Amino acid sequence: MTKAKLVFDPFSQDFFNGAYETYRRMRDEAPVYYNEEHDFYALTRHEDVAPGFKDFETYSSRYGVDLASIRNGLPTEAGPRMIIFMDPPEHRNMRSLLNKVFTPRAIQAQRQNVIDKVEKYISRLDPNGFDAVQEFTAPFPVEVITTMLGVPEEHAQQVRYWIDESLTREVGQVEIGEKAMQANVEQAMFYYELVAKRRAEPGNDLFTKLVEAELERENGEKDKLDDIEIAAFAALLGGAGAETVTKLLGNAVYVFGKNPDQWQRLQEDRSKIPAAVEELLRYEAPSQYQVRRAMKDVHLHGTTIPEGSPVFLIGGSANRDERAWTDPDTFDIDRDRTEAQNLGLGYGIHSCLGAALARLESSIALERLLDFMPRFEVDFGSCTRVQMQNVVGWKNVPVKVLK
Repeated sequence: MTKAKLVFDPFSQDFFNGAYETYRRMRDEAPVYYNEEHDFYALTRHEDVAPGFKDFETYSSRYGVDLASIRNGLPTEAGPRMIIFMDPPEHRNMRSLLNKVFTPRAIQAQRQNVIDKVEKYISRLDPNGFDAVQEFTAPFPVEVITTMLGVPEEHAQQVRYWIDESLTREVGQVEIGEKAMQANVEQAMFYYELVAKRRAEPGNDLFTKLVEAELERENGEKDKLDDIEIAAFAALLGGAGAETVTKLLGNAVYVFGKNPDQWQRLQEDRSKIPAAVEELLRYEAPSQYQVRRAMKDVHLHGTTIPEGSPVFLIGGSANRDERAWTDPDTFDIDRDRTEAQNLGLGYGIHSCLGAALARLESSIALERLLDFMPRFEVDFGSCTRVQMQNVVGWKNVPVKVLK
């Protein structure tokens, strides 16, 4: 029997549905994979992806972090200073500024905010039937991050709409669409106006802290972010803060529905919740890949990646690599997490800035879900996936609580 041609297409139904079988074949048959149609390379083995995330001199973020930007040669320097489009030393200075805003104390100070938002939405759920994503895991995380930023509560769900629209892709769609572009413009204008208000009327929120923060340059001089840069950062932070937890917890309900023994184990020992969050991040990371530009010819596994090529670093595959993990396709909250580096929230200089917040939100939400639905069933036949750039997760997960 002839084996089907190996094709990894990040704009295909295969990717949107979780391309784990494709990843396995790539790791085995083409650890340096080349896509002729879209002219990009992809790394899938843990031994290549993890170092790749840290090697900014070889795999640069300065030319964009998606295929369209790198392929089109868009000059990111022309826009506002965005941390995801930076390599050191510029990245180091920006990260240092933002670390002052995202201190461990600042994250822990959000605990009650998270509890309030979780309770607000879980109290509305009908145990006889509800959509875990649309009614719970989607609406509460965006309210957490927008509250931190200083966005009025009544605008939070509008922000979620803009985020979802900006990431949505049709099958085969590489470039950003008209609706997504419009959503980005409206979101940017919204944040820009809020930043201007905060300059005039400071508050106790992230907008105010970013307005007041000073950025130190390599020559020792200091300057501040302008309104456009703060608005751009708010859009980035809002998107990551909303999408990561939404997808992670939607995946949680689905995966625990498939593995009720694991849910029971968690029910019996709540101290395993942090480990369960880490296993969820490993098993199906919300962000599956990051795209970089090769800054020199890269010789790997008998293949040469030419300088200037877009390179997909597929963390979602590395986290399922049997060379790094024991039984990687098995969901196990008691897994030995010292076996390999979990890439679920990135790694290296571009690791998720809000990782501590994502873990806090996920842990609190799981704790409350364990109370609300000690036993539950998922209508798997009615579950639907999102179709988004680099994001994998569920749009609908219908659930019924069992007596």
